[in-house]
Amino acid sequence: MENDLLLQRKEMLKKLVRDPAYVPMKTKEIAMLLNIPKEQRGELKEVLDMLVAEGAVGISKKGRYGKPEIFSVTGLFSGHPKGFGFVTVEGMEQDVFIPAEKTRDALHGDKVQLVIEHEPAGRRAEGRIIKVVEHANQQIVGLYQKNKNFGFVLPDAQKVGRDVFIPQGKDMGAVTGHKVVVHVTDFGSASRSPEGEVVEIIGHVNDPGTDILSLVRAYGLPEGFPEDVMEQVERIGETVDPAETAGRLDLRSLPTVTIDGEDAKDLDDAVTLSKEGEIYHLGVHIADVTHYVKEGSPLDKEALKRGTSVYLVDRVIPMLPHKLSNGICSLNAGEDRLALSCLMEIDQKGKVLGHQIAETVIRVDRRMSYTAVDAIITRRDQEAMETYKELVPLFDLLKELSDLIRKGRDTRGAIDFDLPESEICLDERGKPLSVRPYDRNAATKIIEDLMLTANETVAEDFYWQQLPFLYRTHEKPDPEKVKQLVVFLQNLGHFIRTGQGEVHPKEIQKLLDQVEGSDEEPLIRRLTLRSMKQARYTTECLGHFGLSAKYYCHFTSPIRRYPDLQIHRIIKENLKAGLSEKRIAHYDALLPQVAVQTSALERRASEAERETDKLKKCEYMSRFIGQTFKGVVSGITGWGLYVELPNTVEGMVRLTELDDDYYVFDEARYQLVGERTGKTFKLGQKVTVEVAKADKLLKTIDFWLVW
Repeated sequence: MENDLLLQRKEMLKKLVRDPAYVPMKTKEIAMLLNIPKEQRGELKEVLDMLVAEGAVGISKKGRYGKPEIFSVTGLFSGHPKGFGFVTVEGMEQDVFIPAEKTRDALHGDKVQLVIEHEPAGRRAEGRIIKVVEHANQQIVGLYQKNKNFGFVLPDAQKVGRDVFIPQGKDMGAVTGHKVVVHVTDFGSASRSPEGEVVEIIGHVNDPGTDILSLVRAYGLPEGFPEDVMEQVERIGETVDPAETAGRLDLRSLPTVTIDGEDAKDLDDAVTLSKEGEIYHLGVHIADVTHYVKEGSPLDKEALKRGTSVYLVDRVIPMLPHKLSNGICSLNAGEDRLALSCLMEIDQKGKVLGHQIAETVIRVDRRMSYTAVDAIITRRDQEAMETYKELVPLFDLLKELSDLIRKGRDTRGAIDFDLPESEICLDERGKPLSVRPYDRNAATKIIEDLMLTANETVAEDFYWQQLPFLYRTHEKPDPEKVKQLVVFLQNLGHFIRTGQGEVHPKEIQKLLDQVEGSDEEPLIRRLTLRSMKQARYTTECLGHFGLSAKYYCHFTSPIRRYPDLQIHRIIKENLKAGLSEKRIAHYDALLPQVAVQTSALERRASEAERETDKLKKCEYMSRFIGQTFKGVVSGITGWGLYVELPNTVEGMVRLTELDDDYYVFDEARYQLVGERTGKTFKLGQKVTVEVAKADKLLKTIDFWLVW
């Protein structure tokens, strides 16, 4: 128990460091200031360190004591289900580890102030949170459980790490098993759970649709559009008025097609192509969404608030209302549509020799699917060729140009990760019927090549004009991650050339070509991708590492991505009268925030899409408990190994289930090694597994190894 003298000294020292005239001092200097004799300085240091542990006093790397804020940094807290977490601090190469007892009331996603307490050479720094600057979780979605006089909610987001206490009378009548939305009224502390009140009952955990709706709420994804937005939409016509085509380049006579997935409804890109001698004349025509979505209008504000359309497994949450995205802005066959076109001349090496960007009016002749086009250009299917006989020469020419463009991009060193995406089919009640890899065929690659070419051409144009613009940036990987990748590859028997901690994308593509078709290929592709930085939107043209492109932007999808919509507005304004100094200043002020906001919203959408996929994969595999499957080892950790099945489902074989030996994680070689038998498990190794458990709430699948 603390005695009165200790309490007095603690209060005195707290008051001292808070004095405006106080400057950080070492123990000796504080002792001299307070006239504390030498023999009591050890005791003084103990009290100071006690105050540091409590967060009342801060300490610098040089041992000076002062207000905690003086020595603090700010970052984003990432929680862990076990209570500890990490803080990402801008400018620091590694995240700062925060022990569970030093997280205060921080929850996953919070902006926090922290002091770094230990920073050992070559190892991750350790710190303590002293203040939550901004809470990210005003609302939490989770599973309600009722006790006699109270309840609590288990958050869907495991990284929140703590249950939320619900006092009696604050549950809206929820019962055990309900998925609910909780408003957090008290964020608690490291030793006390957060507290809140139920503000919405989404439905019972077993009700159809409740699972996805819970994720929609958890990620704060918007659903219906505000009234003022819908009022603006009602005033927009369903067809193009002939007066709207005045002054536009009329391209309605050109054979024009859209090529998309069978179920796509928001068709925002169309293509035309002809050839004169050795020169290809490619037209990439993009829906002129900005004609209908004016700057500062309710539609524009809502589109920026959403940032992107979100494609969940059972629904699309669009950036724009359906009347626009599926109607007047969609390049539907047989309808006049307003477009912004990039018209390019391309040589036999796939190089763009010249281009024109213009406001146009187009009319699509046929709405094509990837499957139908692939049947023509790859399989030469006679039925498909007969059905679309007037367009077969166009598709063959598109394939010819696509091959040239792709060859040119390969030559400069662009990386083609080509990781298999999942295609999940649901029944009318939302239950998964099948899970399989999404087929990326020759037709999808054609459209990808043509859109990339347009994106690069537009980005280069506006870079040299030195006008305010939004670019799509993919920066070089961190040298430390490159080093880790090199070590990992060497342990697998592969070599990748680097120089001064940097790697050229061509070297990565060379490696991917070498492992193509091998058991290791999917793993090396995935782990190489993980070593890359995340692409983002910037106002500076910093290049795209993965594409090995100096200039890159997103121009081709304004129906579903706000950055594309934003640059269309700049392009059109520049085409009509040029940007005045006033408008340049306007965009200089506006674009940095748009870049940050849309990058964050894109990450939110991607995470929500991944989580819904994981959810449905768990539900799908729950019907196969006890059945065996062939798979490959896709990841190895200190607690087990991940196995991926051919249908893209991934599950874990826990270390505790490997009962034939005691296995140790060899981090240097990225493998598990049996101490007694010497048996190893490596990445890419083929194994047979039995489905042991599929937890829909935790979104995890457990396998047992079949020896």
